Amino acid sequence: MESPPRLPPRAGRGATLNATPQRFNLKARADDGDWLDERTNLDGDLPPLRTTVTTERPRTIITRNQSPDVGFDRSINSYRGCEHGCIYCFARPSHAFHDLSPGLDFETRLFAKPDAPKLLRAELAAKGYVPRPIAFGTNTDPYQPIEGEWRITRACLEVLVETRHPFTITTKSDRVVRDIDLIAPMAAKGLAAVVLSITTLDPATARTLEPRCPSPAKRLKAVKALIDAGVPTHVSLAPVVPQITDHEMEHILEAAADAGARGAFFLPVRLPHEVAPLFRAWLDAHHPDRASKVMATIQSLRGGKDNDPNFFTRMQGQGPWAELLRTRFTIACRKLGLNKERLALRTDLFRPPEGDQMQLF
Repeated sequence: MESPPRLPPRAGRGATLNATPQRFNLKARADDGDWLDERTNLDGDLPPLRTTVTTERPRTIITRNQSPDVGFDRSINSYRGCEHGCIYCFARPSHAFHDLSPGLDFETRLFAKPDAPKLLRAELAAKGYVPRPIAFGTNTDPYQPIEGEWRITRACLEVLVETRHPFTITTKSDRVVRDIDLIAPMAAKGLAAVVLSITTLDPATARTLEPRCPSPAKRLKAVKALIDAGVPTHVSLAPVVPQITDHEMEHILEAAADAGARGAFFLPVRLPHEVAPLFRAWLDAHHPDRASKVMATIQSLRGGKDNDPNFFTRMQGQGPWAELLRTRFTIACRKLGLNKERLALRTDLFRPPEGDQMQLF
């Protein structure tokens, strides 16, 4: 099967091609949709690529997992696909289930789930439901740009506030601050915490690595705003990209500590399935001088492969490079006073949502 053509980088988009998922025998998508019909303008630049949003009607909204690698067993994803366009996003392959590419389709052909609050209410009201923290932002960002219009994440938070159900939020967007009126009162009860993902402090790197995310400076301001409001807030250096962002680790942690963050964690970059060819194409477009060096280092972290899918090692990496990153991270956190305490959210305040009959009285 021929590879899709590699195109010049598009302003505001992460992927440089629409990789075809081969795991599901989908047809090759060399010319995908109307975005290639226009080709180029007189200056040789590719035209702007439009974002579309389709309504999705799932039967349930709480996703369960039994992974030993993550600290939660349930999550909510209000959207499928993510306009932030982070080239390294491990969620990209999920778009293949809609017969769409994990490349440009993932960041331009989005799906919204407006029934999420209603589904959440029904699932929390189910007989025998046992509360545990619900994680937002584990697959696609709950505060990506379309949340400003659709407000599905906020509506789900309103259900959790009503039922006093614990939740965590992980995001690359300062838009989370808009919901402080919901998050802060829950945090005061020990029911909420937020993680801001900051992978680089360099605006130029951010513009290509995660093109439609708010700037790193805005995310740091969001950390401070949340901390000032009494919300336990951590910073995620996820992912750390060797030869691209790894030299910033200590600087990011220092900036996080200055903003008041209570803790931090990091993950080496992961390149599952179609993410690997997309990332390689991105390297060729933006860092051709060091592309081979970057991939060699990633492979040294992943047992000689582009990706390590195994439990435990997939999140931490292996070998000298992984050990060096862990050592640097540990020393920096100790020096800055981060990660002094372990966060545990309460579950004993939960009360099931009232049914329609109860609301009559």
